[in-house]
Amino acid sequence: MSPKNLNVSNKTHKFLLDNLKDKQIFQIYKKFEKDLKLKEDFIVAVSGGSDSLALCFLSKIYSIKKNLKVKYFHVDHKLRNNSTNEAKFVKLLLKKLHTNLEILTWVGKKPKSNIQSVARDKRYSLMINKAKKLKINNILLGHHKDDLIENFFIRILRGSGLNGIVSFDQQTNLQNINLIRPLLIFSKINLGYITKKVFKNYVEDPSNQNHEFKRVKIRNFIKNLESEGLDNDKFKLTIKNLRFANKSIKYFVEKNLKDNATISNIDKFYILNKSFFLQPEEVVFRSFTEVLKSVGKKYYPVRGKKINKLIYQIKNDNSFKTTLGNCVIKKVNNTIIVSKER
Repeated sequence: MSPKNLNVSNKTHKFLLDNLKDKQIFQIYKKFEKDLKLKEDFIVAVSGGSDSLALCFLSKIYSIKKNLKVKYFHVDHKLRNNSTNEAKFVKLLLKKLHTNLEILTWVGKKPKSNIQSVARDKRYSLMINKAKKLKINNILLGHHKDDLIENFFIRILRGSGLNGIVSFDQQTNLQNINLIRPLLIFSKINLGYITKKVFKNYVEDPSNQNHEFKRVKIRNFIKNLESEGLDNDKFKLTIKNLRFANKSIKYFVEKNLKDNATISNIDKFYILNKSFFLQPEEVVFRSFTEVLKSVGKKYYPVRGKKINKLIYQIKNDNSFKTTLGNCVIKKVNNTIIVSKER
């Protein structure tokens, strides 16, 4: 990659090229570029941690080589007294890439429980709203290979089904925005090497040391498993096999929605026939969940217990009318009508 191919300032040319002279960084970038294959403008979510800063560096080079526009955003959750200072520090770090970082602030009442989960949802919400305003359909996230293993065990503890356990994929879609995780092929050690060489510094989230958080407990649990011989390659093979099974179920979910559900383009309500609920249990559950998400415009799906309870009611009651997930669900004879709650 030569300076004439980079449509940025000479200082940025030199900075990027000097760092790519490092053999390990160059090899990581080549894998990053080969795996990403993105041809549209994108946003990068920046936490300021070691992993996300590595993503900033890699994505900056990628955007220049592919002639794409990229925007960098950091969310100040205001959950800690020094969060604003940290946000400003991250903004300063990105100046090394001659890149502007925009800070999005979470304004409003903060949670007292389930803090990390609520903060994540709010972070996604702010990023997605920004993406829609900018008419950008892709957001890059800094999750890496180690996060994939953590997420697997966290979902198991939550009682997640197959779809939940393997949902931490390289690309998912939320509110018609692509959430892309291009670092899942890299370990935290690889990414830390880049950040140390390029930025020399990063923000350490104190919650990573708080043993009250479930994610930290899981992280320590995995370390113990590794000392007992946990094989990451075999773990990845297990995930791969589970994804094959999940893909098969998705096929039948899509078929059920196509064959047994009708949508009105005028009022955006669904009509579900009797056969919709005669499919295998998992297919019915996922299909009905998709209908509720589509009609109710919910950020995340309704809790599984509530959906299962409603499906039982649909199968056993002759007629009823109820609400769930911003939807009105009405049974008339053997037909279910799902409409938006007014």
